[in-house]
Amino acid sequence: MADYTIGIDVGTQGTKAALMNTKGQIVAESFAPSRLIRPAPDQIEQDPDDLLSAGIASIRDVMEKAGCRPGEVAAVALAGQMAGIMGIGRDGQAVTPYDSWLDQRCGACWDDLREIGETKIIKLTGGPITYAHGPKVLWWKKFRPDQYRQIASFVQPASWLAMQLCGLDGSQAFIDHTYLHFSGFADTRQRIWSDELLQTSGVERNKMPRIVRPADIVGHVTQSMAEATGLLAGTPVAAGCGDTAASIFGAGVTQAGMAIDVAGTASVFGVAVDRFAPDTTNRTLLFAPSVLDGLYTPMAYINGGGLCLKWLRDEIFGDEEQAPSYRRLDEMAAQIAPGSDRLLFIPHFSGRVCPNDGVVRGSWIGLSWTHGRSHLFRSAIESFAYEYAMYLDILRRQLPDVAVSQVINVGGGAKSHLMQQIKADVLGIPWTAAAYSDTGLLGTGVLAGLSVGLFDDPVKTLQMINQQTEPVQPDMSRHQLYQPYRQAYQDALTALRPVYAALQEHQRKD
Repeated sequence: MADYTIGIDVGTQGTKAALMNTKGQIVAESFAPSRLIRPAPDQIEQDPDDLLSAGIASIRDVMEKAGCRPGEVAAVALAGQMAGIMGIGRDGQAVTPYDSWLDQRCGACWDDLREIGETKIIKLTGGPITYAHGPKVLWWKKFRPDQYRQIASFVQPASWLAMQLCGLDGSQAFIDHTYLHFSGFADTRQRIWSDELLQTSGVERNKMPRIVRPADIVGHVTQSMAEATGLLAGTPVAAGCGDTAASIFGAGVTQAGMAIDVAGTASVFGVAVDRFAPDTTNRTLLFAPSVLDGLYTPMAYINGGGLCLKWLRDEIFGDEEQAPSYRRLDEMAAQIAPGSDRLLFIPHFSGRVCPNDGVVRGSWIGLSWTHGRSHLFRSAIESFAYEYAMYLDILRRQLPDVAVSQVINVGGGAKSHLMQQIKADVLGIPWTAAAYSDTGLLGTGVLAGLSVGLFDDPVKTLQMINQQTEPVQPDMSRHQLYQPYRQAYQDALTALRPVYAALQEHQRKD
């Protein structure tokens, strides 16, 4: 009896898999690491073979951990990194490495898209020009023309892994609608490619994959992949969705007004709404389609926000053997007053993306002899909250009728009570965590079940399987204390921009 599904998350630092039963319970999990490759400054890639190996290993390991027989898995679905691309040939094999969402080289092509008109692009796609698919496609066309000519389609890692599991070729490439705000070339409202944007960009329509829905079955596991993974040949594979979309869906954000904090490799804040109203004024919010029809999650994020904390722990506080645990760092930072004794941190190590500004970098402002590890760590967490507050202010100005009463926290950062408390205090809104923090795997497992009829109502299913913890209430006295720091943070971003620009110009000359 096929009573299980497998959800897979093709992430930045590795691939996770989870086996879920029909009650929505995670029976077993696995993780296989993958490498980030830095061939040059501002370039970050991943090897497709490495991604494939990690995907296969994660599936095989989760099957073995659970003692699951091949025929017991009803379906598989995949989620993955959203803003990067890879080019594949007519045979479905990789022509390029994975051009990561953390890679900045495509900034050289932003002006090419701006000539079309950024307002037009935002109105159609829902997202501003940033480190995402559109500029990346143009970069490969402009700077790697030989490889570009070999490309049959541009896809994302989760789609490519699904294609490999099913033996699909380049003509069967796909993208699901939750990625379209990053596409640069889609009419997101209508879920189609925009011929106008493609033609004016000089990008061939046939290099764009077909657009599908997250629960659509895109193929079935081949015999060779069945032998490699432990799955049964013929097991259905659903399209799945972007990793952030999966996290939002798995957290149970299924109706307008619900807010989400995805505290993972990126730090993402969004609010569900029932209409498509792209942010053409501030060019900050990405109007992302939800897994569910008729729902959108306007969001903004810090590129690599979670990586800042890892960098702090591993590179500043010691190597991985000697560095303090995150729990210990939380305990230390909790002893520091709001504002970290007049210390600000800028977390944009790989450029600011919401709104888009490629020259911005990371900084501390206000360091003195009295500051120590605790201050550095707390100031980093506070910077995430200051960014979120800016995002929420923009959303409220754009959609004043949207009321946010509570934020659901998911991802690794949801394990930190201090992080939830700081964010609640800065924004003045209760923060709660999903009972199962890795909601991306949960959401992807539910999508797999929906694709084959194991689950019929996604809203009721998610309400049943992922309850929320007791909310962390904001301390309104601390909320008031934080307001000058919020403003100082925003002022610092503006004031430091000429300095960042000058440093980038010096780097070009070097």
